[in-house]
Amino acid sequence: MNTKRILIIDDEETIQTVVQFGIKMAAGWKVFTASSGFEGIQTAQTEKPDVILLDVMMPDMDGIATFKELQSHSETEQIPVILLTAKAQTAEKRQFNDLGVSGVITKPFNSLDLPEQISRILHW
Repeated sequence: MNTKRILIIDDEETIQTVVQFGIKMAAGWKVFTASSGFEGIQTAQTEKPDVILLDVMMPDMDGIATFKELQSHSETEQIPVILLTAKAQTAEKRQFNDLGVSGVITKPFNSLDLPEQISRILHW
């Protein structure tokens, strides 16, 4: 299995830590973190991750606005984005999928299962 590079953009430090721990433990992938949409966009442009895990509800720039900004830059528009959200209603999931994201993972989740979920969504 190739070493994948994952960027998680989430304003909650505990979520960053849990995701980072789970992905490293279960798959050994490299994980970058960002605490805001602005920081995440900059990190995505410099690190060119294989996928971005993006929290939907963040202050200042939410996940949807961050996704749209990522799509407007040639350096980041091809990077798959998976939304992390507690909004698990069917209509909300459909709305997220209509945006063009690669997938949606609902909170709460088991961080050790994340690599498998990501691999399934992206057909790795």
